[in-house]
Amino acid sequence: MRLKKIILTGLVLTAAVMAKAQILDPVEWTIRLIDSPTAEKEIRFTAKADRGWHVYDMNLPKGGPIPTSITYETKRGVEFLGEPQASVAPTAIHDDIFDMDLRWYSGEVTFTQLIRVTDLRTFALRGEVEFMACNDETCLPPDRIPFNFGRNDIRMTRTTAPENESADEDTTAIDSAAAETQLTDLFTEITPATTDSRRSEATAAAEQGILTTQPELWTPVIDELHSFGDDTATVSASSDSPWWYIFLAGFVGGFIALLTPCVWPMIPMTVSFFLKRNKQRRKAVGEATLYGLSIIVIYVAMGLIITAAFGASALNDLSTNAVFNIIFFLLLVLFAVSFFGAFELVLPSSWTNKADARADATSGILSIFFMAFTLVLVSFSCTGPIIGTLLVEAATGGSVAGPAIGMAGFALALAIPFAFFAVFPNFLQTMPKSGGWLNSVKVVLGFLELALALKFLSVADLAYGWRILDREAFLVLWIVIFTLLGCYLLGKIRFRHDSELKYVSVTRLFLAIISLAFAVYMLPGLWGAPLKAISAFAPPLNTQDFNLYKDDVESAFDDYEAGMAYAVKVGKPVMIDFSGYGCVNCRKMEAAVWTDPAVKQLLDEQYVLITLMVDDKSRLPAPVTITENGKRRTLKTVGDKWSYLQRVKFGANAQPFYVLLDHDAYPLAPPYAYDEDAAKYAVFLTNGLRNFR
Repeated sequence: MRLKKIILTGLVLTAAVMAKAQILDPVEWTIRLIDSPTAEKEIRFTAKADRGWHVYDMNLPKGGPIPTSITYETKRGVEFLGEPQASVAPTAIHDDIFDMDLRWYSGEVTFTQLIRVTDLRTFALRGEVEFMACNDETCLPPDRIPFNFGRNDIRMTRTTAPENESADEDTTAIDSAAAETQLTDLFTEITPATTDSRRSEATAAAEQGILTTQPELWTPVIDELHSFGDDTATVSASSDSPWWYIFLAGFVGGFIALLTPCVWPMIPMTVSFFLKRNKQRRKAVGEATLYGLSIIVIYVAMGLIITAAFGASALNDLSTNAVFNIIFFLLLVLFAVSFFGAFELVLPSSWTNKADARADATSGILSIFFMAFTLVLVSFSCTGPIIGTLLVEAATGGSVAGPAIGMAGFALALAIPFAFFAVFPNFLQTMPKSGGWLNSVKVVLGFLELALALKFLSVADLAYGWRILDREAFLVLWIVIFTLLGCYLLGKIRFRHDSELKYVSVTRLFLAIISLAFAVYMLPGLWGAPLKAISAFAPPLNTQDFNLYKDDVESAFDDYEAGMAYAVKVGKPVMIDFSGYGCVNCRKMEAAVWTDPAVKQLLDEQYVLITLMVDDKSRLPAPVTITENGKRRTLKTVGDKWSYLQRVKFGANAQPFYVLLDHDAYPLAPPYAYDEDAAKYAVFLTNGLRNFR
């Protein structure tokens, strides 16, 4: 074996010496992506060798010459269908030098690799062909031929083939203008049975600013849904988060605010003031209760002002508006930096002085109200970031009353201690003393603010297709943040205002364990693990380039009419998934329900799944003017179009929203909304399939 390798090396070196006098290039490679009107394409690797030269076959035994091989460095939005197939049979001989059977191709050979484009928007295929060229006297060193294909290599409209080109090698022209539009792209992702005529009709409609060339698919079916006993098909402002969740989040935020250096020391001071101010304990308790109620009134009013300022409909738009999400991202980063101690967010001192003076100048209920208002102003440096985060979450949730409900929960948690300790003043002695632990609470909140900020940047990134914060990038940042948080809790990191940590308390140890364990939990996500615990925050799995996880469900279509056309051809019912990039509950359903084996099998094998993103900000080729509820509106983005479809055809505007349709676009069952019961979801799919048959 060593002798064989020495001989091969000698041949290669001989060729290298000869190359000094003459550069030999006996093999010419042509690598092309052969387009088709379906999702299945061909990549043809054609080698044309000069007379007397040959290239070796693939998969030769080890220890012999270098076989021809194809290496893919980048594979996105593509699925390989089998192995490369050679166009001619190789010449097979027994080589005495290598003492093995070899196969090679002389003249011309084409290796054809079948592929299926699964996601046109992310399609990228880059790599190289490695080969060795030999003749009867010498071999050349191994050479590599690179290739690179992207979305622009997928043609949009078919043209007539030149007379001198065979039909099977028909190439197509690229409409560069249409290539930049999401809606036109969608019709090139149709799987095999879709007709060119249906695709060209839809493309023409989009380019001319027409809503559809198939109005029968847009016929309202609200009455039919009601006939199934549906109670979800009503157009109403809805949110991802129910009111009780918003209230609970506000309450937790208020409780955390209590543990900050700006609020905690104020509790005994304020309660003692009321007790000393009134000799009658009942009156002192009453004033402390009014003080707490005043805090609630102030914060609820703040939430109502937010709603009035933005408007009910605008709050829902904030959830996917790139400008607002980037502002929210920067705002939360600012809050985090403030909590880390770089600076303090303080209101003008004149505001505090005026409120304090007004409290001294008045009496009765009004005096108590201004005392509460003074507390709100004084504690802003600690509560401001928490309030800001809560308002951002409530506002982007889409609920009209969300900010007010969130503020009510926050204020209630903040007000309870003042009333409680006024009723039971003896408990004041049991309160933990102020100290460095209060600043540690702020720093921990800073880390959490930083992690939450990435969620808003991710929403904007997904809605506009920037692809700067894909799932693996998001997870890496979260892993780093929570690892640093764990190190901070163990005293390995110190900030400017931190006290010296002489020992690690049991509480800090357990919090550090939780933080570090959470970071380790996210590590498998870098290889595609679903990470159901954070599915509501992290970008979806389809944004991850390297994914070993194969049990997730991916929609084959993101265009309504294209998916319906394919369903007719294959004879399957349709499930439309009205979703959104900023829809938290949509991600929860995909991670918790769609991955259930029974549900996955039904979706993959029995249905044509169409996912329509109602917040897709890709521009339509031309604006579409429609009339809705007597008012003229203009649909400018792909998301506008799908949101309008959900409202006008199904009478709903909340996501997630799942509806099963037959080939005439009529419902097969009542729609399904957010419910993480996989068994119930499987029954929903089974009933629709039974009605379809």
